[in-house]
Amino acid sequence: MANRKSGPLDAMVGARIRTFRVNRGMSQTVLAEKIGVTFQQVQKYEKGANRVGASRLSQIASVLGISVGELFESSGDGSFGLNSPIHLLAEPGALRVLKAYVRTTSPRVRLSIAKLVESIADREMAAKAPAARPGTVNRRFRAQG
Repeated sequence: MANRKSGPLDAMVGARIRTFRVNRGMSQTVLAEKIGVTFQQVQKYEKGANRVGASRLSQIASVLGISVGELFESSGDGSFGLNSPIHLLAEPGALRVLKAYVRTTSPRVRLSIAKLVESIADREMAAKAPAARPGTVNRRFRAQG
């Protein structure tokens, strides 16, 4: 019997579904209603936890106004990892931030936005990192300057 577990391709397709859905301003609930499933099922598709069958892919593509093939197109590098642009854009709020960033035309403002977001992320990472033992140096932050 074939392996029915979801894999990296399922995660990539799910991330692309989410990206197209968010780009169209559509909620998971609306997409779910239009394809005849629960919003929880759409969540599972988007996270790659559940595989999407061919007929369901066709329905999703139709609702999103795209071809089925667009759900499979990638950057061509074969990377479906967590740092791929598709996965990054599928993160909640990422597309909103990027759209706002693009509307900003000043290079100085864009640089400030990038530094602000990086600073916030670095502080969150530092807060989550285990505290260094007394007398040791936290290597992650030693090279910063």
